[in-house]
Amino acid sequence: MPLSPEVLTAKGDVVARLGDFDISLMPDEEPWFSIDGIESPRQIGSDGSGGAFVLLPSQNVLYVSSEGRAGIIAESFEALVQLVVARPYWLDILKFSAGGDLLEMRRAADTLEATLDDEDEINEAREDIRKALDLPEVDDPVGALYEAVAASDAIVRATDGSPFTTLFNRFSIDNHPMLRNVAA
Repeated sequence: MPLSPEVLTAKGDVVARLGDFDISLMPDEEPWFSIDGIESPRQIGSDGSGGAFVLLPSQNVLYVSSEGRAGIIAESFEALVQLVVARPYWLDILKFSAGGDLLEMRRAADTLEATLDDEDEINEAREDIRKALDLPEVDDPVGALYEAVAASDAIVRATDGSPFTTLFNRFSIDNHPMLRNVAA
């Protein structure tokens, strides 16, 4: 059986280990964005920065940031959870993507992974979550993220009608003094 928001919600101990990803089947009280062509978007989660995860009718997962950026980040809910487990800093990978450059994204992922405290504990948690959810390890989570965002065709709008921009940001890790030193 594929992983769904309902199945994951029933596994509270696993949800607690997913860090910044907060699964919630309750939509925001006040809608703060709309998606062209979708009458009632199904919000399935949020993150600590106020962003929303939306399961589209196509089963793709859309991320809408509170800073006016949006895009499809996974081809399914299961792929989203695999991404969050493999690369919990996936949003930073997009931030340091140099405008959507896959090689920069891979470089950022490697650098961000090297900055994690207690790598053994994190890898053990990743394995425990995969085992509890019967999820295979993804071969190339950064490549899958790139493909999803690059192919994203959802148009998200703020309440004033202005469109959100892409999740690819213009920065590279060279723009961040601490990360630049790790990457060197």
